[in-house]
Amino acid sequence: MIRLVIVDDHPVVRDGLRGMLSAAPDFEVVGEAASGDEAVAVVTAMSPDVVLMDLRMPGSDGLSAIERLRTHPCRVLVLTTYDTDRDVLPAIKAGATGYLLKDTPRDELQRAIRAAHAGEAVLSPAVATRLLGQVREPALEPLSTRELDVLALVAKGSTNRAVAAALFISEATVKTHLLHVYAKLGVSDRAAAVAVAYERGLLKGSGR
Repeated sequence: MIRLVIVDDHPVVRDGLRGMLSAAPDFEVVGEAASGDEAVAVVTAMSPDVVLMDLRMPGSDGLSAIERLRTHPCRVLVLTTYDTDRDVLPAIKAGATGYLLKDTPRDELQRAIRAAHAGEAVLSPAVATRLLGQVREPALEPLSTRELDVLALVAKGSTNRAVAAALFISEATVKTHLLHVYAKLGVSDRAAAVAVAYERGLLKGSGR
């Protein structure tokens, strides 16, 4: 039997997954959780083989739970509706064995759970394509010293006006620097720029 824990903040989703998976003769759902903290507690108590982990949940999220479960012998299979870079890459780096989307058909989900249990990497086609694109993506142009200065202040929550005052430049210049940052990092807003910068080690600290 493959012992499973389902982690999702929506009770309807958990009920649906439990019903779907309990019908398989080799699956046993031994626990459920609605947050990252609950997931860690349930996994510690129940010692499952595979954890189906949603990512975005109120309070402690799935990513933090994956990181905390890295030393646990279970396999973590992400099951979420999001396939953006800000979700996929951190989850894989944190230690997830696989990454599936919630529109995955039942038979494919069951095969993925068995594969994850066997230690195989499991990725939905959309996620695999996105990761392949990241690998093939040419090296991006590095940020200039001034662009890094601007981004560091933005990461601390500074407004454009505050950044301009701190660096003795105009707000228009700040906006121009930010546009250059967005283009170089392949993002479209301040939050994404900060997240990617931390992920790539361009800013000091964890970004959390």
